[in-house]
Amino acid sequence: MKKTLIQSLGFAVLFLTGMNTVSAQDVLVNSLKFNASENSKDNFNFTEVINLGATSIKNQGSSGTCWSYATNSYLESEMIRMGKDPVQLSQLFTARNVYLEKGINYVRMHGALTLGEGGALHDVINMYREYGAVPRSVYTGLNYGTDKNKLAEMSTILKSVLDAVIKNPNGTLTPNWKTAYAAVIDSYLGDIPEKFNYEGKTYTPKSFAKEVVGVNPDDYIQMSSFTNVPYYEKTTLMVPDNWAYNQLYNIKMDEMTDVIDNALKKGYTVAWATDVSEKSFSWKNGIAYVPAVEYKDMTEQERKTMFNGPKPELEITPEMRQEAFDNYQTTDDHGMHIVGIVKDQLGKEYYIVKNSWGESNDYKGFLFVTKNFVKYKTTAFMVNKAGIPSDIAKKIGL
Repeated sequence: MKKTLIQSLGFAVLFLTGMNTVSAQDVLVNSLKFNASENSKDNFNFTEVINLGATSIKNQGSSGTCWSYATNSYLESEMIRMGKDPVQLSQLFTARNVYLEKGINYVRMHGALTLGEGGALHDVINMYREYGAVPRSVYTGLNYGTDKNKLAEMSTILKSVLDAVIKNPNGTLTPNWKTAYAAVIDSYLGDIPEKFNYEGKTYTPKSFAKEVVGVNPDDYIQMSSFTNVPYYEKTTLMVPDNWAYNQLYNIKMDEMTDVIDNALKKGYTVAWATDVSEKSFSWKNGIAYVPAVEYKDMTEQERKTMFNGPKPELEITPEMRQEAFDNYQTTDDHGMHIVGIVKDQLGKEYYIVKNSWGESNDYKGFLFVTKNFVKYKTTAFMVNKAGIPSDIAKKIGL
């Protein structure tokens, strides 16, 4: 893995592929260079510790598809790690298939299931296994005259269709409702390609996933930490967007960052689901941490200067983490992609996180998140099994 130094004044971060040689195409796709705002440069001086490959920043637009953007970005980085030329994967191809499968479960559950546009990290892997993958150039999901996602109208109509099915006016359901429901999705997002050409060869979505992307969906697992269920066993992720009722491995709180650190050191990036509703999560400033003083107890001056440089943090306990989850202070808001580690001028480590809100913040689409924030606010994360420390892998039976 190649490493570069982040220049404290200019803050130029170069994301390299981890291969010994880098082609011009790789540099174009994977060398993400961005500069901090003048304000941020004055407040934070970061030095790179680990910096892994990632593809360019995307913008999910007006859609709840962060989970698809984050995990498809993660798969693109897995291609980089494997020495492949990364493909910009279609996030809306994944989302389209999730909306189809979620609608089927919604009817089976008589509407007692969260619908909407949200999803989970595992949804991308599940859809990859079931449906394959396609390049974004083949399927953008923009079939309604916009240059960015704008899915509210579609989501409203889809719910109406499914609620009408649940009312069951015929007394029994016909098989036609699934066809009608899929047709509504495809009228907005576009017909999914049965076959397509990519770099001079014809693929189906499944053959493209196997031959070009080349990742094995069985290599990826999710983890989190809860005190109300046994450690080192599987448990169902209890968040509304887990419509598929998938399970994850429950590990101790401090082991979450142990796993993430080990994965990054071994060259594996991490998909991350978290809460972004905290006042100490600032997209504009590109910083997230856990203040030693709660926001409600801060003075006006303390609130104004929350992001003017490194600040002391609250020490997190498993009990605090569980309480925040149980009382809805920690909610499953957003999915992002952890691609490295930096240190600030005081030596504290932060994760380099790639987001899907465009390049509108101080770090052109990236942000820096402390390990305490990850311990406190993570709802789940996904990692390649090969990136898990051997002692933890043994505890969970891998």
